[in-house]
Amino acid sequence: MRALVGRDGVVQVAEVPEPEPGPGQVRIRVEAAAVNPIDLFTVSGALPDYGLTPRLDTYALGWDVAGVIDRVGPGVTAAGPGDRVIGLSDRLTDPIKAQAELVVLDEHAVAPAPAGMPAVEAATLPLNTLTAVQALDLAGLAEGASLLVTGAAGGLGGYLVELAALRGIRVAAVAAPGDEALVRGFGAEWFVARGADLAGAVRAVVPGGVDGVVDAAVVGLPALDAVRNGGVFVAVGAGQAPLPLRGIRASTVFVRADAAQLRDVVRLAEAGRLTTRVAGVHPLDRAAEAHERLVRGGVRGRLVLTP
Repeated sequence: MRALVGRDGVVQVAEVPEPEPGPGQVRIRVEAAAVNPIDLFTVSGALPDYGLTPRLDTYALGWDVAGVIDRVGPGVTAAGPGDRVIGLSDRLTDPIKAQAELVVLDEHAVAPAPAGMPAVEAATLPLNTLTAVQALDLAGLAEGASLLVTGAAGGLGGYLVELAALRGIRVAAVAAPGDEALVRGFGAEWFVARGADLAGAVRAVVPGGVDGVVDAAVVGLPALDAVRNGGVFVAVGAGQAPLPLRGIRASTVFVRADAAQLRDVVRLAEAGRLTTRVAGVHPLDRAAEAHERLVRGGVRGRLVLTP
């Protein structure tokens, strides 16, 4: 079968043996797999530089998957062949990840796909929504608290704004000037144009600073300066949390597969509470074009690959 791998900035379609599910695992026939910034980071070959993986000849690509289970391993009880699912491939060193014709995931990494939602839309959910949920849980803000979201028009940022607003958190969204209507539509109460004096602009609308920030755009210290004393700062993935100045609790969220959280996300999507955004669809053998488009920037939503 075909699967995508990358190294040193080059994306390739490799011919690999079909994977078989082991105990507690399911095999998914992939219908759609989203392309995310972590895929660009993986292809760059920089993962070992951050101590995230050993140095490999190539790295498998893809975190988000939507498809149909075609085989299950021993001990699987909650899913079976023919079930439409979404899932998260969260291990960096798996030899086959989601951008492939078939992928094997642990049962705890999948959930039933949203009813009636096309696979190309459903494939945009797992990585970004789970990262958003887990970042908001880590921040621990109460209803009525204020939250700054950087990169609010991006795939992760948009879900952060929507999910925070659903929790009753008041959101200040940072995005390009032309994205103000978009992020306010997600539920942002305040808008701050990207490129402004971030801390000054935020403190002008939220005197004293926001209670917390989730730094989806990896802004770093300028975002920290927008947080009140004793607030909270959550960095995302390889984005390094700054020093905890002024008593600010600084931490980093590293996403993990979680079937229960993914089922909650699916329920919200089915209820129309989450906005899926597909920026384009590419066949698997033209994945390099999707990667190049993402590198150029300005993509609103997710690019999706189909086998």
